[in-house]
Amino acid sequence: MLYYLFDYLEQEFNIPGAGLFQFISFRAGMSTLLSLLITITFGKRLIQFLQKKQIGEVVRDLGLEGQLQKKGTPTMGGIIILSAIVIPTLLFARLDNVYIALVLIATVWMGTVGFIDDYIKTFKKNKEGLAGRFKIVGQVGLGLIVGLTLYFHEDVRVRQFDEELMSSVTNVSEALQELPAGSYEDVKTTQTTIPFIKNNEADYKNFFSFITFGLVELPDAWTWVVYVAIVIFIVTAVSNGANITDGLDGLAAGTSATIGLTMAIFAYVSGNLLFSQYLNIMYIPDLGELVIFATAFVGACIGFLWYNAFPAQVFMGDTGSLSIGGIIAVMALAVRKEMLLPLICGIFLIETLSVMLQVSYFKYTKRKYGTGRRIFAMAPLHHHFQKKNLHEAKIVSRFWLVGIMLAIFSLVTLKIR
Repeated sequence: MLYYLFDYLEQEFNIPGAGLFQFISFRAGMSTLLSLLITITFGKRLIQFLQKKQIGEVVRDLGLEGQLQKKGTPTMGGIIILSAIVIPTLLFARLDNVYIALVLIATVWMGTVGFIDDYIKTFKKNKEGLAGRFKIVGQVGLGLIVGLTLYFHEDVRVRQFDEELMSSVTNVSEALQELPAGSYEDVKTTQTTIPFIKNNEADYKNFFSFITFGLVELPDAWTWVVYVAIVIFIVTAVSNGANITDGLDGLAAGTSATIGLTMAIFAYVSGNLLFSQYLNIMYIPDLGELVIFATAFVGACIGFLWYNAFPAQVFMGDTGSLSIGGIIAVMALAVRKEMLLPLICGIFLIETLSVMLQVSYFKYTKRKYGTGRRIFAMAPLHHHFQKKNLHEAKIVSRFWLVGIMLAIFSLVTLKIR
């Protein structure tokens, strides 16, 4: 909203300083600052309100050290995170941008699903919360919206340049400032980035050709079905991964902040003509606006740690964790880096795999030997280390460090091919 206001003031009255709102870097900085202020300033008030309403965490006794001390700690703190994301985005971003619209929808959509789950747990005193099938319906619904929008919306395009013309240019920076007619074309495509490959772009329309070694070719008319199905899988997987990771004080928030910053960098370089050409990556028009949202996301997660770091004064609940996962998935799809998600979201992946391996191995050994056996002392993986008597704060800090290393390696893939 402020973008349009200051743009009008500059155009009509030429007010000094109003032009700052044309710069993504300025608006991203303001978005981060405001999100931090919202979480820190209003977080305490929300905690007091939750305590007054006795909206506390329902803790199951799993035999973990310090676990029962968390009983009654206010939950549904994800409301703080969502507010600190949505408000700065509404104020500083261009709301007619398709990518901004998508991530805002993802935030509200998954936040609503998570809120219903937390409401059932706290107000209805039902430890199970929202039935799993309804969560899946919510995730699939968001995946459909995102997939169909990214595939069919006219503003979702990739700019392709005339390679012969660009190869003859000696000063790329000057040439890009005044591109001649016919030197580029904005096209609808389902291309995405494949890391570690020299020509690191692949198209989903060749998906069946790839898995069948070229024996089956998917008709172009059905490409959208494959693409939307993959989007649904990604949204569901990342959302559940974030939800599983949210088990220790500050773990999900700190890890997500690192992931959000990585996405902000990807969005900035992919939405910047000069950087995209220098790095030889896809230039996606209007994508730079997503940086405003991504920095608000980072600020909200970091600000939430003010109250969520050990010992936590509030938990984000499913209101926060489900929405965080959905947001990350949509951002990755928008910047066309979804193939990097296993690396960027490595913590989410490891946590999810630990649960899958534990359950599968237990069922297998019970069927084979009559008694179920376990790979880990407890799943998810962070509880395994708790069982090994590592302090909660140390586990979280080490997971953060691993997440930072994975994020750095993900960014390095821009050059490693």
